[in-house]
Amino acid sequence: MTFERGDRVEISNKEEGLAGSYYLANIISSLSKKDYIIQYRTFLNDDGFGPLREIVSVDQIRPLPPEIPATEFSLLDMVDAYDNDGWWVGKIVRKMGSNYLVFFKNSREEIDYPLTRLRIHQEWDVEKI
Repeated sequence: MTFERGDRVEISNKEEGLAGSYYLANIISSLSKKDYIIQYRTFLNDDGFGPLREIVSVDQIRPLPPEIPATEFSLLDMVDAYDNDGWWVGKIVRKMGSNYLVFFKNSREEIDYPLTRLRIHQEWDVEKI
């Protein structure tokens, strides 16, 4: 799949401590079929005054997943939880009143979230395109 200037996308992060997270960005330009310049929507550059731009490979980019409304989740549902400026992949391990306890495999943490900060997890399968 190719992306065009201005496309809104999510960028997966593979750095230690950030694996399993996705961040909102816009495509700025294509450098090749495999590399793009992107601009994050939530991260600032080193001077703190403008949005951070990076070169990322196409395997780190996915289109924004479609919104699927959810009114509740069940035990062991895969979800994305919005935290620290990005979406983090986790699994529902318990309902706690109106919140859900989410387990994150990479960090081995359990954190509770309101429904408003959760979405159904969707995998991007580039092979099917």
